[in-house]
Amino acid sequence: SVVDYRGSILLDTFVRPTHHVHSLRFLETNIQLSDVANAPVFDEVRNRVASLVQSKIIVGHSLWVFLSIMGLSHSTLETRDLALFRPLRRKLHSSRIVDLPTLVHIYMGRKIGLGTEDSLENARACIDLFRSCEVQFEDVVHVGAWPCDLPPTSYSQYFT
Repeated sequence: SVVDYRGSILLDTFVRPTHHVHSLRFLETNIQLSDVANAPVFDEVRNRVASLVQSKIIVGHSLWVFLSIMGLSHSTLETRDLALFRPLRRKLHSSRIVDLPTLVHIYMGRKIGLGTEDSLENARACIDLFRSCEVQFEDVVHVGAWPCDLPPTSYSQYFT
């Protein structure tokens, strides 16, 4: 799922599996075989995502995972990764990455991820959380500093 700055849907689709899938983990994902059987193929979705994010600031949580799965690279200066944003973690006295549902609950008083995982709910929660700390994030970027920790080094090829 990809949303714009206000949470409006730009892309929300399943992807047809490229390999045999033994289990769709329905209880966790709520995904049924019929959802993916006629879904677009991976390359089509990747191309759509690439054109949507090209030359844009992308906001998310653990963006290195998203970029590696999609096989895309993106400018580090055009990423806003909430998993790596030091002020969110510092306030929680955590040196480790804090998951998105916890960040959204602590900072916004919202509970997400109840029952099944919902990529659209997660995308909207990310942009809402970012908007709540955007001024702080962008002020640090504006002065030429960087407010985030680095993603794991094994993912460095996904950042330019």
